Amino acid sequence: MSDIAVAHISSPFVTAYPWSSGFGTKYTNPSTLPSDIGRGVAFSPNGNDIAVAHNGSPFVTAYPWSSGFGTKYTNPSTLPPDTGRGVAFSPNGNDIAVAHSDSPFVTAYPWSSGFGTKYTDPSTTPSNTSFGVAFSPDGNDIAVAHRNSPEVTAYPWSSGFGTKYTDPSTTPTGIGWAVAFSPDGNDIAVAHSNSPFVTAYPWSSGFGTKYTNPSTLPSNHGNNVAFSPNGNDIAVAHVSSPFVTAYPWSSGFGTKYTNPGTLPASNGRSVAFSPDGNDIAVALASSPFVTAYPWSSGFGTKYTDPSTLPPNICFGVAFRPQSAPPSSYNPAFAHRRLLL
Repeated sequence: MSDIAVAHISSPFVTAYPWSSGFGTKYTNPSTLPSDIGRGVAFSPNGNDIAVAHNGSPFVTAYPWSSGFGTKYTNPSTLPPDTGRGVAFSPNGNDIAVAHSDSPFVTAYPWSSGFGTKYTDPSTTPSNTSFGVAFSPDGNDIAVAHRNSPEVTAYPWSSGFGTKYTDPSTTPTGIGWAVAFSPDGNDIAVAHSNSPFVTAYPWSSGFGTKYTNPSTLPSNHGNNVAFSPNGNDIAVAHVSSPFVTAYPWSSGFGTKYTNPGTLPASNGRSVAFSPDGNDIAVALASSPFVTAYPWSSGFGTKYTDPSTLPPNICFGVAFRPQSAPPSSYNPAFAHRRLLL
């Protein structure tokens, strides 16, 4: 038994359901809603908190979680400067980071059942609007996907940003929309706007030489990317049919899995694997706005849609960890946000 949450356009801006091989009855909306369009959503690694990145001040909103939304936490004393695009908790749950529209483009805080005092900004910031943020599974690094070259920027992390790592020698092509580390921390992948739409690298305290592109590419603009919890698979949510594309992963892309028998209804905005790796969900641009499938080295038969649908375009989807995160849990799965 777990839970699943989506961030979306239109009030209540975040919607959540129990999850048990399918959607349960929608949870009651938060008593204090996010202020505007939900762009990204993440559960804390212990599953006790949930955060939403959104349009409108305070740009990030967080709640205790216990089979539903608790009373909203106090806003950060120093807010992100503009629209929150993505949000992630560190693997130990002690920090939270927000990707956002204006400089410094990423803002981070200590986390202990609420926001602590903002960390100092990176000395070298991402180059423009950031759309996705992820911590490495060991918590020693943080990466940001963003507009403008180099499209992905990474830093050592130790209760604050270290000196920026050297950019990849071959950068992603086009806007970086999302970033994810593999569960073992040995690889990093970026979903981006131009062909090949997803780019991956070995990771060892910095970017290695770019992996060969998939032999069959996603069909268009990559909006989001996620590794399965065991690290054996990688999925990309994207524009154009089939809207989600997945591959085996073993230090590089394997042969594309067969498309789902029932495709998502429209552009894939975000993708997430369940913590046990048995399911995969895709946030969508049109009704039913979220679609999920069993997963076992490929897509199973689509689950029934939620009885109460999200009200509009979903930009982020996240599963709640099961009481304690499995060793392979990667908070990067919980992302995110997309530019409208």
